[in-house]
Amino acid sequence: MKNVTITVEEPVLEWVRVEAAKRNSSVSRLVGDMLAEKMRHEDAYQRAFQAWLNDERSWRSDGKPYPRREDLYQRGPAGGA
Repeated sequence: MKNVTITVEEPVLEWVRVEAAKRNSSVSRLVGDMLAEKMRHEDAYQRAFQAWLNDERSWRSDGKPYPRREDLYQRGPAGGA
């Protein structure tokens, strides 16, 4: 584990001290945990985005018109039964 020095405004430092105390943790541990969570969130987002980009979606029309709603739900035109 590595040590780093950060600069924060006084209100931020007060907040993080209180949060760390509430969680029975140190400021260093709390900030490290927050950064690790941010990293996991960003990584998960990137993985999900790449999966979406690479997904072979079965609902693509390939230029053909999509089916009509009435055909999908086997009912008459709007206003009908």
